Amino acid sequence: MKKIVNPFVNNPQHEHECFGCSPLNKIGLQLQFWDAGDEIICKWLPKKQFEGYLNVVHGGIQATLHDELASWTVYTKCQTMGVTSNIDVRYKNPLMINGKEITIRARIESHNRRFAVINTTIEDDQGNICSMAKVTYFLFSQQDSIEKYNYPGIDAFYEKQF
Repeated sequence: MKKIVNPFVNNPQHEHECFGCSPLNKIGLQLQFWDAGDEIICKWLPKKQFEGYLNVVHGGIQATLHDELASWTVYTKCQTMGVTSNIDVRYKNPLMINGKEITIRARIESHNRRFAVINTTIEDDQGNICSMAKVTYFLFSQQDSIEKYNYPGIDAFYEKQF
């Protein structure tokens, strides 16, 4: 498994405050990602501030987790940028805030030059699926991604191997 670097942090052209992935956003999720071949994986420790019902991660936060992981799948697996076109979240079991790390997984179901369909799951610390989503992303061309949206290119997401 390879650690994915967040190339948007410390960018002199843009202060990166993404709610999902920026380590600079003190109230955000501060997610980090790993490339596991066919999957992009995120480990995350739910905090009380993201509670809905007592000791349960809010459903909207779970939807954000699915969407954010799908975005990073687009960056690394589709090698471009895009925007969420549709997200269909299915909640299966409560995602508890219990001081234990959870796992979010994403895998591309299909993609072409305009759209990517990404399946995501959120698993509790026991490996039980708490929610799942099908996220459809509208993909920008690589040229637009670079010129208009500051996409740094695929190499920026991985540490250089010597």
